[in-house]
Amino acid sequence: MTLRVTNTLTGETEPFEPRDPDSVLLYYCGLTTSDPPHLGHARGWVHVDVMCRWLDWLGYDVRHVENFTDVNEKIVARVGENGDSEAEVARHYVRQVIEDMRSLNLDRAEVYPRVSEHVPEIIDLVERLLEQGHAYEANGSVYFDVTSFEDYGKLSNQSVEDIESQGEESAGEKRHPADFALWKAGGVAPEDIAEHQHPGAAPAEEACATAQTWDSPWGEGRPGWHIECSAMSMTHLDESIDIHVGGQDLVFPHHENEVAQSEAATGEQFAKYWLHVRLLETDDEKMSSSLGNYFTVGDAVEEFGPDVLRTFLLSTAYTSRATYSDETIAEARERWDRLSRGYERAVAACDDVDAYAKVTDEALRNAVDAARDDFEAAMNDDFNTREATTALLDLTAAVNTHVDGHDEYDYRGLRRAVETYEEFGGGVLGLSFGDEDGGDVSLAGDVVDLVLELREQEREAGNYDRADDLRDELEALGVEVQDTDDGPTYRI
Repeated sequence: MTLRVTNTLTGETEPFEPRDPDSVLLYYCGLTTSDPPHLGHARGWVHVDVMCRWLDWLGYDVRHVENFTDVNEKIVARVGENGDSEAEVARHYVRQVIEDMRSLNLDRAEVYPRVSEHVPEIIDLVERLLEQGHAYEANGSVYFDVTSFEDYGKLSNQSVEDIESQGEESAGEKRHPADFALWKAGGVAPEDIAEHQHPGAAPAEEACATAQTWDSPWGEGRPGWHIECSAMSMTHLDESIDIHVGGQDLVFPHHENEVAQSEAATGEQFAKYWLHVRLLETDDEKMSSSLGNYFTVGDAVEEFGPDVLRTFLLSTAYTSRATYSDETIAEARERWDRLSRGYERAVAACDDVDAYAKVTDEALRNAVDAARDDFEAAMNDDFNTREATTALLDLTAAVNTHVDGHDEYDYRGLRRAVETYEEFGGGVLGLSFGDEDGGDVSLAGDVVDLVLELREQEREAGNYDRADDLRDELEALGVEVQDTDDGPTYRI
């Protein structure tokens, strides 16, 4: 089955046909590094991670580039909180983003370019647009002339006449209200950061004095927001790429402007497929830093663990509405528990003395084949991660039926089931099936046994608070403890 994707540019779900049949060029609009990453950001990260993993599984050489926006007024507004300059604040949050990415078991992109290191390429692209008559200078700033690009509005499906304005910056300088800044003269003014400042931040004038500026043919200034992604994508991929991914909220104006400036400069299609991840919602609102209704990635990983979080974030397809709540997290936890226990049972039965070479369970083998077929069909259907996860849950049901219903096990069938968990659940969905980096499990079990023995001693001595503390510490490390009539049991 051929991979099909939902293309915002055409409004259709269509066959995926990259320019080069052997490789895929993919750019993902990354974060503005002004706040801690939250689960809304993680939703995009995890879905893009799985897209790249599946494209790799299909045999493509995937080149994945994801940027950090480290030059922005919102970053300047944070000066005094997590750094004494715009550059220091950006560095603080870039470090946090990288740590959070690793905690979620994301595969690394080919490169993570930053705006601050690509100003020469940005200036070159702006000069190119000026030379071709698609941009104009006004008082040291440079604006893109939207009326010069015939197809402006084709991504967001609107006309220039429908767009009243793009920002309030120096509106009197612009020839058309919809024109947008490619280069901004000067630095950052206090009024530019007023709405973004938190209590405890440095005074506005002091913060603005730390804003980065660069020399340019039009005077000292800063790059506009939209031009940065075009310049970084062209620098590290090509002038024309296969897939551009971003959040649904970026369709307009950011991605629309990327299309216009890139295609005006090169005369080529900038991106063939535009994929947009729907926003994560809570209480019927999008989860965002500006609304203050977010759950940071760091806190979420600490509370739920990476596998529950990935299961939650993949429980809806990237094009579907997703809601964060206690109920949806509980559903994800239950799904992950079923999957991980199914995998553990398959591994244990496969390695059991009662697993035989000549025992055959056609029901198990057919279920494994069906799960593989269903998983592939789901992923080729616009990366439908919910249905792909359901295929693995069906496999779990088949494994449980086989183990519960037989005294002698079908080794080959179980081995194929284990491979399916590891190949699809681990390799594609990024869950920790067959994780070889988890350390020596037998040693970990010995340590847990010692801690539980100490906990029982504390309980017998009446030190119940200390016993509870030991249990909480084990659970924080990913050890689930259950007290039974026969004593405590645990699962790592």
